[in-house]
Amino acid sequence: MGEKMILALDQGTTSSRAVLFDAQGNIRGMGQREFTQIYPAPGLVEHNAKEIWETQLFAMRRAAEQAGAQAADIAAIGITNQRETVVAWDAETGEPAANAIVWQCRRTAPECERLKSAGMEPYIHGTTGLIVDPYFSGTKMKWMLENVPAVQKLASTGRLRFGTVDTWLIWQLTKGKRYVTDATNASRTMLFDIRAGKWDEKMLGTFGVPRSALPEVVDSSGFLGTCDASFLGGEIPICGVAGDQHAALFGQCCFHPGMAKNTYGTGCFVLMNTGETPVFSDKGLLTTVAWRIGGKTTYALEGSAFNAGSAIQWLRDELKLIETPQEADRLAETVPDTAGAAFVPAFTGLGAPYWDMYARGALLGVTRGMSKAHLCRAVLESIAYESLDLVAAMEQGSGVALSELRVDGGASRSRFLMQYQADLLQKPVRQPMTLETTALGAAMLAGLAAGIWRSQGDLEGVWRAGKEYLPGSDAHEKAAARWHRAVERSKGWETEESV
Repeated sequence: MGEKMILALDQGTTSSRAVLFDAQGNIRGMGQREFTQIYPAPGLVEHNAKEIWETQLFAMRRAAEQAGAQAADIAAIGITNQRETVVAWDAETGEPAANAIVWQCRRTAPECERLKSAGMEPYIHGTTGLIVDPYFSGTKMKWMLENVPAVQKLASTGRLRFGTVDTWLIWQLTKGKRYVTDATNASRTMLFDIRAGKWDEKMLGTFGVPRSALPEVVDSSGFLGTCDASFLGGEIPICGVAGDQHAALFGQCCFHPGMAKNTYGTGCFVLMNTGETPVFSDKGLLTTVAWRIGGKTTYALEGSAFNAGSAIQWLRDELKLIETPQEADRLAETVPDTAGAAFVPAFTGLGAPYWDMYARGALLGVTRGMSKAHLCRAVLESIAYESLDLVAAMEQGSGVALSELRVDGGASRSRFLMQYQADLLQKPVRQPMTLETTALGAAMLAGLAAGIWRSQGDLEGVWRAGKEYLPGSDAHEKAAARWHRAVERSKGWETEESV
């Protein structure tokens, strides 16, 4: 086919995707398949790990087929993934020991309360950059070790393997030959010392996780293993991996300290590059590894809201009020306001800057005059308000005033949401030409290692500006205040006993 391409595997919370990029960052082929969301009880979320792999394999084959590409046309594979979700499997058979526990799951809230009572918060924040919340992987591993007999048995025989989704995919792609994770995914487990760049013995002991049950931590860009020839008809090197939000930061070419992006996916995630020094904030933000290349770590500040695009899916899938996300956009534009209502999408608790694992979704201020158009507008506005809180915390925590916000993710396709966001922030909101920046970031990391691009400077030429939303009306103070009152009422809805 001439020039080589990069295959990016984008394993998300609700679907597995694959995108083939050429050296100019153009999309040459794409595949996608949704998979089952498992809700055993309110606040609990699981995935079938085998289904994750099967849908990812389908997506990568479909992308290659659409592009008419053979394995010989693909220079490397890059992987990006939903973070914090934990898979446990048997090292000998490769079979999962249980369903994966998803990052959104709240089942370990009681364990988090115990950690706080034991005074572990300062150590955890200072060492791992994280706060104590069920969001992260470590408490999920402890729960499995204490509550899943198959996991307990594997641990007793030394055959237990824990991994975030990147590790699970690399294990599958290499047919068990490589057991690795990259520094970005490791930094989301609550088990990783982000300064030392290694698993932390005190945290391993706290959660009772055997060191043998954790993968080797490697760079985000570099040779990671070889995709077996049986999957795409020939061997392909795996050369890049990063958690989805880190990959999006890289794909947005936020290579310089102070640059930031917001991904509007299942949740909303604002990340700011802080350079080679980790910056710690008292504003409810996380300190995380942005990427590690050539053994050198770049850090980021992160603000995470757990539910954003998932609220639009809720309108479509559970309430059946819309058939497509575009319909929510269209309906929202037909009304001038929310008719006094405010919606808080705290389906699985509140993330930054509130960190309330017992909060739940709330719709307040409802009157008979409220229509589904008003509800659609309230849902879209809530995503913008969440992001407003994240950006405000980011600016306060870093001492840097953002000049613009680069955006990506599925919900960033909403014209209404992006304009409302620009109005709220009173800053330009800039989309790239290619909204698949998470997949593009994984491709860039792989392409650097494979020699498609020589430097980050080359990559800056791949990023191309798309639509820009300039701030207009700033007359949203009253509506924003109403939303913040609704947030206060959503807090603490559940109790420790009900989780």
